[in-house]
Amino acid sequence: MLTSADNPCAIKIQDIMSRPVHTVQMDDSLKAVRDSFFSHGCHHVVVLERQKVYGVVSDRDVLKELSPFVGNQAMERPQDANTLKRRVHQIMSRTPVTIGPDEFVAAAAQRMIEKRVSSLPVVDKEGKLVGIVTQRDILKWAVSACPLPQPVVEVAK
Repeated sequence: MLTSADNPCAIKIQDIMSRPVHTVQMDDSLKAVRDSFFSHGCHHVVVLERQKVYGVVSDRDVLKELSPFVGNQAMERPQDANTLKRRVHQIMSRTPVTIGPDEFVAAAAQRMIEKRVSSLPVVDKEGKLVGIVTQRDILKWAVSACPLPQPVVEVAK
């Protein structure tokens, strides 16, 4: 069995995942999701109903759905403001790709590439949400695990 001491690539998801996970419910509005992104500084929320993961919403999903005139008092029309009233279940990714906390970081990266997603909810064996791992989490791990080599400086004679 590889350990992180033997191989820096043997790091598990539980060692790099983000917690707590910011969650929303299916009937929450896009305004609530947008406000959550601003207040928590996150880019993904997990959609939970009865403690089960039903989907994921990214900041890009919300941006695609909102009118570009929302918040612009000179140009905002009633139909623009109404885009904030849309519900999470209308835009969420309905087949969330998940990963377990004991899986390796490389497995998460491979799954993200294959499924073309930027985050994976982390669920335990019972399906309970325990964290989230994002591309940013993986990049931060890679930079810390694989530091850039220092340039060799030659001393002039």
